[in-house]
Amino acid sequence: MEASSYSPPPKLTVEDYFKFEETSDVRHEFRDGQVYAMAGGTVNHNVLVDNVKDGLKAGIKGRGCRVFSENMKVEAVRGVYMPYPDVVVACHPFDLRGDNLIIRQPRMLVEVLSKSTAYNDRGFKWQRYRRMPSLWYYLLVDQYKMAVELFSRIEQTDEWINTVYEQPEDVIVMPRLDLELTLAAIYDGINLIPDEEESRLEGLE
Repeated sequence: MEASSYSPPPKLTVEDYFKFEETSDVRHEFRDGQVYAMAGGTVNHNVLVDNVKDGLKAGIKGRGCRVFSENMKVEAVRGVYMPYPDVVVACHPFDLRGDNLIIRQPRMLVEVLSKSTAYNDRGFKWQRYRRMPSLWYYLLVDQYKMAVELFSRIEQTDEWINTVYEQPEDVIVMPRLDLELTLAAIYDGINLIPDEEESRLEGLE
């Protein structure tokens, strides 16, 4: 989900942030006392989020986990950084309470890349997501071409493996959640519109 800069009052506490979000018509990402309004996404962005969410929900049904999209905050750094990932898989009972406002122990996070967020999703966010002890998988979905990256944590370590998928028949396997997704399912109904810069660079090859 894209974020645009917002000029709030002086630095907010976490409690102030929660109160602010309760009365705001727009969702805001929290970064060290500052808030940033979340901008709307493209049609392709929304369809990709829905496709990923639907695929994960179908695979995880009945296993005590839930899949959320776009409207659940994640506490990536305690008291400091709280973004809204595009899709979240949560399994911890505390995270799944009906009155809960924030996910603190996600198992999987998904971001759909856009021109304005790709650098942030691969850099700033990933540097913070990967430090979450509970996280097993981080999935990046490109909305301009058929390309998905999966970062998988090696069990009982802080090391990660990066795998890239680019063909419709490719199957993304997440054994620790006993889940599989195909690229064909993720990109179902998507009319890919290449990024202008990428198209220009490909023309030079």
